[in-house]
Amino acid sequence: MNAPPSLYKPTFRTATDLLVVHCSATRPTHDIGVKEITHWHVQRGFDTVGYHYVIRRNGTVETGRPETAVGAHVKGHNSRSIGICVAGGLDAGGKPANTFTAAQFAALGQLLDDLRKLYPDARILGHRDLSPDRNGDGVISPDEFIKACPSFDVAAWLSGRELAG
Repeated sequence: MNAPPSLYKPTFRTATDLLVVHCSATRPTHDIGVKEITHWHVQRGFDTVGYHYVIRRNGTVETGRPETAVGAHVKGHNSRSIGICVAGGLDAGGKPANTFTAAQFAALGQLLDDLRKLYPDARILGHRDLSPDRNGDGVISPDEFIKACPSFDVAAWLSGRELAG
């Protein structure tokens, strides 16, 4: 039986090397936040929401797990990362697509700026960038992605904006 969120007892991270951007894999008309994702994650057997932050369609940043807690958002990297989920990531037909709003990108940029001040050595990347390098060439290419998440190239987006700090 799953513990209610009020009984959630986090395990705390001892280091933060990664800031990982995710998407909720929902259509543009589906505005969801921490409450809905917590429900989905509890149904999957998690104690609570796996992400530390969720950015709604209107750019509102909601807090999920405590920032100091180990997340449940990317297998093999949770103990050293913070997970940020941006609502959306699918087109109207259910295919992976960059369907995020300008408000979401602005909020994501500000959140990453704030987190980089706290964790200056942490790398920022998308969930898909943590897929295995199946051909061993040192590059995770699109044909190696386990999933499209977050449905945009985080490195390319970052190169188009200057991170503060």
